[in-house]
Amino acid sequence: MNDLTIHPLTPDDRQDWARLWAAYLDYYETAVSPEVYDTTFARLLRADAQEFNGLIARRGGRAIGLTHYLFHRHAWKIENVCYLQDLYCAPEARGTGVGRALIEAVYSEADKAGAPAVYWLTQSFNDTARRLYDRVGTLTPFIKYARR
Repeated sequence: MNDLTIHPLTPDDRQDWARLWAAYLDYYETAVSPEVYDTTFARLLRADAQEFNGLIARRGGRAIGLTHYLFHRHAWKIENVCYLQDLYCAPEARGTGVGRALIEAVYSEADKAGAPAVYWLTQSFNDTARRLYDRVGTLTPFIKYARR
């Protein structure tokens, strides 16, 4: 883990980010258009507290993980809360602490922003990730619904 670095996305990260995000989308059996890639990456680079943020993890210079998160208003709190939207670790990096380090980096950013809560969603069958999430977070009883 000594050579693991995590940093905010920069324009130079585009190729590595796109490779990792494509693999993440493949895992969830979905795809998006090139326009969505372009728009999402542009949003991740904006210096706007209400916009998306992105971090990329590298080991030995190779990009092996990413996370996207955003701050948003919450009706039950004065401060914004933090939604960790996407988290991905390359298969060869799983079980090495990269996922935990990315989550902790988001926790740190939330603390700096004064966000009292960080939350995320995952699929019920994502057992590998859930083992990590059970160690770094608290499972809530909420059930997600989506528009038909």
